[in-house]
Amino acid sequence: MASQIFFDIAIVVMIAAIGGYLAKLFRQPLIPAYILAGVIFGPSLLGVITDTAVIETLAEIGITFLLFVVGLELDWKRLKTASTVALFGGMLQMFLTFAAGMVVALLLGFSTLTAVYLALIITFSSTLVVVKILSDKKELDTLHGRILVGILLLQDLVAILALSILNSIDAFSPVMFLFALAKGIGLLVVAYILSKIAFPVLFRIAAKSHEVLLLLSISVCFFLALFAIVLDFSMAIGAFVAGVALSNLPYRFEIMGRVKPLRDFFSTLFFVSLGMTLTLETMPSLLIPILIFLFFVVFFKSFITMIIIKIFGYTTKTSFLTGLLLAQVSEFSFIIAALGFSLGHISQSIFSLMVVLAVLTIALTSYLARYDDTVYRSFSPYLSFLQKWGGTHRDLEYIPKEKDYQIVLVGVDRLGYGILQNLIDQKKSVLVVDYNPEIIRKCKSDQVDTLYGDIEDLDVIERINFKKVKLIISTVDNLGTGMFLTRYIKKKNKNSIIFVTAKNVQDALTLYREGADYVILPYHIGGDHVSLLMEEISIDTKKLIKHRKHHLQQIKKYVHAPESLSTLPFGILR
Repeated sequence: MASQIFFDIAIVVMIAAIGGYLAKLFRQPLIPAYILAGVIFGPSLLGVITDTAVIETLAEIGITFLLFVVGLELDWKRLKTASTVALFGGMLQMFLTFAAGMVVALLLGFSTLTAVYLALIITFSSTLVVVKILSDKKELDTLHGRILVGILLLQDLVAILALSILNSIDAFSPVMFLFALAKGIGLLVVAYILSKIAFPVLFRIAAKSHEVLLLLSISVCFFLALFAIVLDFSMAIGAFVAGVALSNLPYRFEIMGRVKPLRDFFSTLFFVSLGMTLTLETMPSLLIPILIFLFFVVFFKSFITMIIIKIFGYTTKTSFLTGLLLAQVSEFSFIIAALGFSLGHISQSIFSLMVVLAVLTIALTSYLARYDDTVYRSFSPYLSFLQKWGGTHRDLEYIPKEKDYQIVLVGVDRLGYGILQNLIDQKKSVLVVDYNPEIIRKCKSDQVDTLYGDIEDLDVIERINFKKVKLIISTVDNLGTGMFLTRYIKKKNKNSIIFVTAKNVQDALTLYREGADYVILPYHIGGDHVSLLMEEISIDTKKLIKHRKHHLQQIKKYVHAPESLSTLPFGILR
């Protein structure tokens, strides 16, 4: 038995490696490749692995550990920026999606109980998939990233409550509901007390050893997972709560650094196992429901989300990207479907329908997120009606009315902060356009004129009078953004000078052909800057310390760095 389990796990890992290698070879997203590999090598096709118990166990372990890491990666400070829209907008989005899903399921002829399960399955979106996408694209700090994380956290909490209700739905009563609610609150209270009293003391000692830190973190995950099982919850729920309980510890980043390799391993197991659970025999009879629910999740749920976010006053692009990235079903949907199947509430065919929806929507989200700028540009002509709804967030602006600017700087983080400092020193009239709320607020506190949003968003770019602008500098290294900005500015003011940024030489040549006046290549400029710096200070430690002090002051001013940055060790020069 042990050798068989080892064989199955080894096969799953090798299958994932093949799928991942081919995806990278052909420059495709990894998640669809893992799922497709599971479908091909699973029981439905080649049948390399046929033991469904092993597959289900691997999937459950994968979900459990993944939700622990998802909880661990949640930064509660990020949610303050979008707390109102995440709470009220998220509740409205879930209610409307669930209600519409119930109506669709009933119209398709499903029973009331089955319709409830189907509506829940399509209501929740995947925290795992969305956070991974945002992390890979380095967009967790954008406003739409914060809104997404806030909504997903709310959805996860509601999913926990839904699971507790479904677990006792056969004997449902107000008393049972209150008892289940009390157990859920009890789990959260225990986790909160431990995070405030026990964990800081335990981890202060454990942090002295990387090995002990890792073992203690995983032990917390297992402890709360087992505690959740005792309370009749899924162990995945306990693992998620454990991650959240550890997320605000000062050792959070050290824990994440140790746990992330395990996250990558278990995410592989989960996605491959998800593909293996697919049963193709039942697909012909479910083709119409699958297509209808696929349309519902990808289009209707995205559209509802976009409208709600826009009504709360956010820009069209922020609203669009938020809706786009919620267009999939959740890992909690997998748990809900598995619970319903084990309790006899739903059939094998409904469980298979959920798996197909998960596979298709997660794969589609991966592709849509990869080309989100292109997708937005394709749909933007049809979204002009949204400009009449809501507005932009004025609390993220510091822009006097009827003021013209000599220079517009798009993007302050990283490359842009040094440019902004020089422009301020030269007393130039400059307007900052940035997509990071923290950067915008910092510029506002320094009384730098700012405009929040994506420069490709019509809500943003049409508010700038480019007829008076002499120089536009964009530090955004996205080729599509550079091309859009170059074309737009040349139409508005042919005399404006346009600086754009490229990732590589090929993109730079494309932007020059498009009409850009100068293309910034950060790696080339960075190398030139270091060469000049080395030439200037040579091995004079006094000059180096002086330059370092000035550099740290600039970083602290324009980048959200810790206050203790100035006390960083200086190696041999300390």
